[in-house]
Amino acid sequence: MWYSELLWIVGFYEVGNNKELEIKFHISDLPGLERRLQALGATCSQVRLHEVNLRFDTPDGSLASGSRVLRLRQDNAARLTYKGPTTYEQGVRVRTEIEFVVDDFDAARLFLEALGYQVVMTYEKYRTTYEMGGTHITLDEMPYGNFMEIEGPDSDHILAVNAQLGLDWERRVPDSYTVIFDHLRQTMGWSFQDLSFKDFEGLEFSLEGIGIHPADR
Repeated sequence: MWYSELLWIVGFYEVGNNKELEIKFHISDLPGLERRLQALGATCSQVRLHEVNLRFDTPDGSLASGSRVLRLRQDNAARLTYKGPTTYEQGVRVRTEIEFVVDDFDAARLFLEALGYQVVMTYEKYRTTYEMGGTHITLDEMPYGNFMEIEGPDSDHILAVNAQLGLDWERRVPDSYTVIFDHLRQTMGWSFQDLSFKDFEGLEFSLEGIGIHPADR
C-alpha cells in the first residue's frame, strides 16, 4: 500500500527507465588516489561535503525484503531517492534510480512518515566528487573506512576509468554501504543501528574480516 502510493506521487511510471551503473572499491590511501585523479586530469565537481541519510521502510520491512531503497539525504541540498533491485553487467552494479531535490528536508520526512514509512537507519559520510572520462567518481569517507565509487553511462566507461586508476578489479565491492554495515554488525556483534562516526569511535575491527580488501594495494 505505502509503496504503490509513493510511486504514484513521484511519477515513477514516467521515469522508471532511469538506471544507475556503478562499482565500488575499498581504498587504503584516499589522499593518494585523489592525487592520482588530479594527475589524470579529473575535475573536482564537489569539494568534501558531509552527508546525512535517512533510510525509510514500511513497518513490515517490505522495501528491504524486495531489495528496494527509499532514502532522504541532506548534503548541499535535500534529495529524495528510490533505488530498485540490483542486477550486474560485466561486474558492474545496475539498478533503477530515481532522485530529485526537495525544498525542505524536514517537510519531506514528515511527508514520508504521513504515508506510513518510518526511519529504519540513519547513516553519514563525507564525500568528494570528481568527473573523468565520462564518469562520476566519488571519494567516500565512511565511519568504517574509505571507498571510491565510479558511476558511468555504461560498463565500458567504468572499466576504462578503472584501468586508468590501476585498481584491482577483482577486489571490487558488490555490496552497498548499509549492507557492509549489516555484515560488520553481525560479525562483531554490535547492537547499534545507525551508521555514524560517533558510534564507531574507539571500535576495533577489520574490513578484511568480512572479505573486503583494499583495491589500491
